[in-house]
Amino acid sequence: MILNEFTNIIDTSTSETQMKKQSLFLTSILVTSVLAGCTGNSVEQTSETVAAVQKQTQKISYPVTQKGDVVDNFFGTDVADPYRWLEDDRSEETGAWVKAENKVTFDYLSKIPYRGQLKSRLAELWNYEKVGAPFKEGNYTYFYKNDGLQNQYVVYRQQEGGSAEVFLDPNTFSEDGTTSMGQLSFSKDGSIAAYAISEGGSDWRKIIIIDVETKKVLETPLIDVKFSGISWFKNEGFYYSSYDKPKGSELSAKTDQHKLYYHVLGQPQKDDKIIFGNTAEQKRRYVGGNVTKDNRFLLISGAISTSGNDLYLKDLTKPNSPLVTITDNFDADTYVIENEGDKLFLVTNLDAPNKKIVTVNAKAPASKNWTDFIAETDYVLSASTGGGFFFTEYMVDAISKVYQYDYQGKKVREINLPGVGSASALEGDKDESTLYYSFSNYKTPGTIYSYNIDKGNSDVYRKSGAKFDSDAYESKQVFYPSKDGTKIPMIITYKKGIELNGKNPTILYGYGGFNISLTPRFSVSRAVWLEQGGIYAVANLRGGGEYGKTWHKAGTQLDKQNVFDDFIAAGEYLIKQDYTSSDYLAINGGSNGGLLVGAVMTQRPDLMQVALPAVGVLDMLRYHTFTAGAGWAYDYGTAEQSEEMFTYLKGYSPVHNVKAGVSYPATMITTGDHDDRVVPAHSFKFAAELQAKQAGNAPTLIRIETNAGHGAGTPVSKTIEQYADIYAFTLFNMGFTSLPK
Repeated sequence: MILNEFTNIIDTSTSETQMKKQSLFLTSILVTSVLAGCTGNSVEQTSETVAAVQKQTQKISYPVTQKGDVVDNFFGTDVADPYRWLEDDRSEETGAWVKAENKVTFDYLSKIPYRGQLKSRLAELWNYEKVGAPFKEGNYTYFYKNDGLQNQYVVYRQQEGGSAEVFLDPNTFSEDGTTSMGQLSFSKDGSIAAYAISEGGSDWRKIIIIDVETKKVLETPLIDVKFSGISWFKNEGFYYSSYDKPKGSELSAKTDQHKLYYHVLGQPQKDDKIIFGNTAEQKRRYVGGNVTKDNRFLLISGAISTSGNDLYLKDLTKPNSPLVTITDNFDADTYVIENEGDKLFLVTNLDAPNKKIVTVNAKAPASKNWTDFIAETDYVLSASTGGGFFFTEYMVDAISKVYQYDYQGKKVREINLPGVGSASALEGDKDESTLYYSFSNYKTPGTIYSYNIDKGNSDVYRKSGAKFDSDAYESKQVFYPSKDGTKIPMIITYKKGIELNGKNPTILYGYGGFNISLTPRFSVSRAVWLEQGGIYAVANLRGGGEYGKTWHKAGTQLDKQNVFDDFIAAGEYLIKQDYTSSDYLAINGGSNGGLLVGAVMTQRPDLMQVALPAVGVLDMLRYHTFTAGAGWAYDYGTAEQSEEMFTYLKGYSPVHNVKAGVSYPATMITTGDHDDRVVPAHSFKFAAELQAKQAGNAPTLIRIETNAGHGAGTPVSKTIEQYADIYAFTLFNMGFTSLPK
């Protein structure tokens, strides 16, 4: 619920092109519920008040968590795993434990006097019309819209001069809004649409195919689809990806061999042809297929981990054409962004850690034949196409700069962005004269701009309707030294005129992994934190992608401790500069960021008052045995790979580093019972360890969202409830008996 980063990390089978179809919507709209945030002014509290609040928690009676006798041996070292039984998500015992833990947690939360106020304010601020940028498919222009508090965004359509009508309303897919729509993909002429749905937040999807005019379902939905794009070939069929359904639990069993299928419209799914991934030689954990816009080539990407891929093409104009290799190893990330006939344009970080664009002839596409088209710079590149141009976005200290290039590689202009922040991709068909992008930062709600390709002018297309006075707040970027002297950027957002007295409630947020960059985005939920007097700080840690592949690798495997050191140093900086103090500091992160929080709170429990690990990777000795977890080995390494790696992982694995006799900060772990990305067993075991060994009075709770997964598609109602609980828990354990203003 906190993060979509891991969604994008793992869903490597989804093609760049397909993802970008929805990127304007996802960036400008959904970020209001997930990523970034804002913060605020100081409040006077005392250590006596903090102690009084904490004293109330002494009465908590945690459920009895039985200990088993499971012991694993790694390189001659025995490691006990007493809570192994909690990994069985299908057992009655685990189900009973979940219910008991939730009862304790929600009983605790119900006693916080201002929990309801926070929920009401979140709902009030969330309740404004949100409309995404339009996009054309066939005879219609489509757009996403949410009237305010709808659980899921609705897809509308209209013809030129006509009124808008509902095309697809995911709110009707389930009574509680927990069935969400993922991808929506149209056939080449726009007459047929295929869309994926997720039930209860699961990564396992169904694909439903409908006639665009009548909206009637054309055939039996495809089932058991996972980590997949939907890429059409003409109007005849589409390519998608999945695994064989595992034996045992579909929510936790390992999925290891990804396959690319081709579905012909009207034929049974059982007859779908496997295009790639059905042999031992083609075993990949992530496989994706994408058809070029001219229907000329099928491009196939394979990966064994979340970093690096091999790449192949197939000429679709020739029956039974062979696969042609573009890259045959996993040393770099490479994809085809565009083609002109046989001329391919590729984005790659091969020998270019910050990425570049190269060209090559499809008849001889090996890397030795590549020619630089847009060279690597000192800043990390992301690229898109539209209106007959290339657009390159560069992160300069996590802040966007965008340039326009023609198809000869000549720079046309730098695009003047509305301010300092993050811009979404400029993307569209070649013949479009107007493109759209969104722009926001931690204190400014996202505004959608129309961009005139020829003139280079941007005009406001739709201003955010969020009732938030961004002029009352400011964001400041600072650079602080980590333990080894590395300069780390951090953006601190707060209310203007804040008093630096060390008493401001502060949330420090981080991720630090998988080459993912945290760029400034507005968030409704973080705006509410800001209104309550909070500071919101986001640190751009090593392991992320803010400074390219070198920065990423500096936070992986045997260098993972760099990430934790960077985060600890961020907290120390905030305290030293009197933004806050340990009594008023909370740390927060999700997925890989949940690991970050778990590792830092076990290494430095004195640093913070509150810890908020969300959907975290917390058992580092077993993460690779669940679902697609083995694919994360590029970042983490595995306990089996070497004794050195085992020792290193065990040295920071949160589950294995909770120690008896230590006073840990007030902790609320959050997870979902249907999370089949980072399985909830990670959080279950960490909660059990904390509850068994906590020496202090601070609560160690776990909040388990029901009928929810890793975060993507979570209903707005559940998101509001969760943030209300997180903020109530945080402020209460900082000693606030009423909301700070």
